Amino acid sequence: MKLNQLIAVLQSVKANANKGKTEVSQLSQKSTLFQGLSRTYQPREEDGFVYPPESQKLTLKAEELIEKFVQSCSEFLDLAATQDYANTEAKASVTVDGRIIIADVPVSYLLFLEKQLQDVKTFIASLPVLSIDKDWQHDPNRGCYVTSPKETVKTKKITDFVVAYEATEHHPAQIKEVSKDIVEGTWSLIEFSGALPQDRVNIMLRRVDMLQKAVIQAREEANGREVQQRQVANAIFGYLFAD
Repeated sequence: MKLNQLIAVLQSVKANANKGKTEVSQLSQKSTLFQGLSRTYQPREEDGFVYPPESQKLTLKAEELIEKFVQSCSEFLDLAATQDYANTEAKASVTVDGRIIIADVPVSYLLFLEKQLQDVKTFIASLPVLSIDKDWQHDPNRGCYVTSPKETVKTKKITDFVVAYEATEHHPAQIKEVSKDIVEGTWSLIEFSGALPQDRVNIMLRRVDMLQKAVIQAREEANGREVQQRQVANAIFGYLFAD
């Protein structure tokens, strides 16, 4: 038998074992099934009235329950032992594009790793990425991404006076107050970001996908190994229920 075949049948065997144990447990609670009697009457006088005998048949024996319990559990105990022993022996290497990432990994750890890699993928997908509307360059000195300086003019409003109407022989000049913007200086803006380029995040996502597939393939390879049948139930029950 191969390990994957054993895994396929183990759940049904476990269900049957649980069903059998439940039935035995329920029977063990019915004390009347384990009781019987035979009662006869003998009159003192030779011609005395003879009452009919009474009897109650013994329905079940505790030894029979033990036998039924052993029958219910033995196959499951043996298969579970076979699986656990095989899990310590069944190994395979995780290989991506011909490169061995992890060598000789036990099948139990491959199952664990498969679930952990899903968490890694979720984490990578949540990483912040650089906005595409800006031209980012990596600055090794700052250890982050920066934009080229962007200059903008800083203006301020001032109040001035202008002659609206020149003075004439009959009217004085009319002065009007006006406001206007003048250049005060120049802002130079450099933006910083600790996010990552989208293409790098995409590469990491592709890598984790490839690694997940490699782990699954390694698990299938390990589960395809032949297993050595283990017999433990006889030893366990032989000790427990010996006379």
